[in-house]
Amino acid sequence: MKMARITAGGQISLPASVRRRWGTSSVSVEDAGDHVVLRPLPDDPVASLRGALKGKLGSSESLRARARKDEAAAERRR
Repeated sequence: MKMARITAGGQISLPASVRRRWGTSSVSVEDAGDHVVLRPLPDDPVASLRGALKGKLGSSESLRARARKDEAAAERRR
């Protein structure tokens, strides 16, 4: 366990070893009542999600077909 001081401006410093291991410059801060939870956030959230849903939504053709079907249904309601 490492100790860190809180500055007058409310800042703390994360040890360099932690920053290197996480490989990020952003963290989420969660107030859990009697403690705080820090979690690393990706520097590029879009790139980090690339491929995360692969195979879960179906093929791109089936998604296009569904979109065309939904558009046709919306057009008929008008």
